Amino acid sequence: MDIYSLIDYTLERYTTREVAMALGVDARTIRRWHARECEPPPYVDDAIRQRLLPLRSDTDAPSAAFSFIDLFAGIGGMRLAFEGQGGRCVFTSEWDSYARKTYAANFHDGPEHVFAGDITQVHEKDVPDHDVLLAGFPCQPFSIAGVSKKNALGRPHGFADKTQGTLFFDVARIIAEKRPKAFLLENVKNLMSHDKGRTLSTILDVLRNELGYTVTTKVINGKHFVPQHRERIIIVGFREDVGFSWDKLALPDIADGPKLASILHPQDGSEPETWSFLEGKKRKVSAAYTLSDKLWAYLQNYAAKHREKGNGFGFGLVTGKDTARTLSARYYKDGSEILVSQGSSKNPRRLTPRECARLMGFSDTFRIPVSDTRAYKQFGNSVVVPVIAAVAELMAPHLEANQTAPARRPRKAA
Repeated sequence: MDIYSLIDYTLERYTTREVAMALGVDARTIRRWHARECEPPPYVDDAIRQRLLPLRSDTDAPSAAFSFIDLFAGIGGMRLAFEGQGGRCVFTSEWDSYARKTYAANFHDGPEHVFAGDITQVHEKDVPDHDVLLAGFPCQPFSIAGVSKKNALGRPHGFADKTQGTLFFDVARIIAEKRPKAFLLENVKNLMSHDKGRTLSTILDVLRNELGYTVTTKVINGKHFVPQHRERIIIVGFREDVGFSWDKLALPDIADGPKLASILHPQDGSEPETWSFLEGKKRKVSAAYTLSDKLWAYLQNYAAKHREKGNGFGFGLVTGKDTARTLSARYYKDGSEILVSQGSSKNPRRLTPRECARLMGFSDTFRIPVSDTRAYKQFGNSVVVPVIAAVAELMAPHLEANQTAPARRPRKAA
């Protein structure tokens, strides 16, 4: 790898500011090297390898209890949960370049790991063998129009006809080819009622009847683990009936769930100076996160207008004693669903990206190498990590008991 490729590789994992600090130069110099406007001095190659890249290697990692693939990976929330159970990720797919940057900054894969972009462009035979398939696939409308016609014409049909044109089709074709021991799929609770329940019914029919897996579902509220009301449906399937049951799922009492104070910045000087969203000796939240008078007035007027109509639309004003609404990918627009009160004499503020990370169950060691706007979108689209971790813990013993070799199941006759 030449010096320019090395710089490119490093900037996929670190911010320009972090690289500059590690090398003892200013950020502008890093940007010039990255743009090939000037040649880095000879010491830079060794400096990068010694000060940055050694921290990014996992080539000496112990052997894994099982392998898994991470589809529609986002920033890797599911991966964190399954790595916590001793799993090793052998394949990742995520199309968004900014999410890929965050993912690469936090997971330190060797050359055997494949990171694909658009999964629709990856042939299922090219996906590595694996024990578990993970996918937080987007919910798209399913069209089963034409199936009855194909029946009348005597033409075969199956999951490809039922799900073609949706991203779930890519999950199904990989399961059909690779026959993993198990899978975990995650989606919004609304999947249950989407198209009057027909969407979920199609998904379960494909997984159970077309692909032959033993499948169970459960809606879990992130509120068990984090101070946020966030309900998601979890679909778990096993190639064999291993006796998996939700009855042993370890969920803390939702009534005793944490409150927002547990994720808000203490603003007492105890947090890192390197966090750009904090300022001053006491590391107060930057004034940039406080709503402008104009935006605050707009949100209040908007809420008042809808109250008059009997609607519930409006902002969500919270304190450290509260539980937040669901963090969404649109949070970057105005922050209206979760506004932190700063007292009656000051406009409320948005959460910082670090507070959003905590709200989703990510630790403070999780790196955020993107802009605030991108970070809000990424955390708003993420899974609640401890929810997936609890399910992974429940699945893990059954993964160890299963056979390793994929068992090819004959397709059901049309």
